[in-house]
Amino acid sequence: MSASANDVEDQGDVFLDEDDIEEEINVDEEDLPDAEDDGDSDAESFDLPDAEDDGDSDAESFDEADNSMHIFTGHSGELYTVACSPRDAILVATGGGDDKGFVWKLGQDDYTFELQGHKDSVTSVAFSCDGQLVASGSFDGFVQVWDVSSETLKCTLDGPGAGIEWVRWHPRGHLVLAGSEDYTVWLWNIADVDAVYLTTFSGHASTVTCGDFTPDGKTICTGSDDATLRIWNGEHVHVVRGHFYHTQGLTCLTITADSSLVFTGSKDGSVHVVNISTGKVVRSLTSHTDSLIRLTWAALFWRQQGAWIKTLSSGIYNTHWTVGLVNTMCVLFCFVLFIYLLNLFTRVDNCKSFLLCVCEQEGVTCLSWIGGSRFVGTGCVDGKVRIWDSLSGKLIKTLRGHTDALQSLAVSADGNHLVSVSLDKTARVFKIDELH
Repeated sequence: MSASANDVEDQGDVFLDEDDIEEEINVDEEDLPDAEDDGDSDAESFDLPDAEDDGDSDAESFDEADNSMHIFTGHSGELYTVACSPRDAILVATGGGDDKGFVWKLGQDDYTFELQGHKDSVTSVAFSCDGQLVASGSFDGFVQVWDVSSETLKCTLDGPGAGIEWVRWHPRGHLVLAGSEDYTVWLWNIADVDAVYLTTFSGHASTVTCGDFTPDGKTICTGSDDATLRIWNGEHVHVVRGHFYHTQGLTCLTITADSSLVFTGSKDGSVHVVNISTGKVVRSLTSHTDSLIRLTWAALFWRQQGAWIKTLSSGIYNTHWTVGLVNTMCVLFCFVLFIYLLNLFTRVDNCKSFLLCVCEQEGVTCLSWIGGSRFVGTGCVDGKVRIWDSLSGKLIKTLRGHTDALQSLAVSADGNHLVSVSLDKTARVFKIDELH
């Protein structure tokens, strides 16, 4: 067609025939932009006017700023566990898939000393309550205990016939508790000279996936993949199972500060509250449809510090606790983080709860309360640490630097730093002192 503009206007409607086509281009509908897509990142979907933009768009993900103030690169394999000393605000322990553990200090390039000698992945590290000792548990079935001040191996604890799942210290002394894949739980006394084996707790029918001392140090609670909770108090044992309890293996547990209740999470997506004295299930939260994960896939924490736990004259407790949910249908284990406010009355058999807020973020793998604040930190499969306000559910801050899924978080004794470990073989330190 060669008509002028005026000719076209005079002709009214103009039609093209096949002779007018000069070139034909095939367009894939998948390549066309979405008319309603405004390019907003995932973080903006939270409607957070005062919160930080997470900046999770694909274009930005290739070139993001590193917010960490220090990177520890002593490990040659994936990292699985981290712990901060309860007394020394700059001392950290880490363990990973290179069969090694390290004790190092924030801001110092080299490590203080190596937790060497394990023959398999180091799955758990923990400092004693006084910070004098650090223990490392491994899939090789051994627990090693090191003296922090002398930087020397104090003893090696053996006995379990399979890998160590977790290690805990007594809240008031040098007693070590460890759960194993061989269905047993072991207890040792770390004396001044040599370690003394005390006892083995047997009875579970599968891997002991979680456990801990009660804060008063008088009772031990353990959970297993056999879907049971066992409460060990001297010679008396409560076994919690069956109807009104979990239908699949336990993955996590946490205990209230007054040692009266234990919360347990499971692969069946439910949370149950058990009276430690009676072994009775006093409350069940079964609205979740996805698994609850613990250990390196942390899921359940209990908040018992500062203004967030108030004991009133009437005997009412106001408490926060958090649950991470994993969608087992997704390859990336998509989590949704729920933060609940529980009202626990003097009669613990009358435990009530209501939903406070929801903090949504896919791929949450671990979480931790931030010092004595109201904030919660979550580690995600995208390598980011996100800080949330537990009262509003708003995303407050995003900490970047890791390039692979996070596995564990810990907060320094003074609450000024958060340490994260990742499958990218690094541990990173972030400043969070502004959250006090």
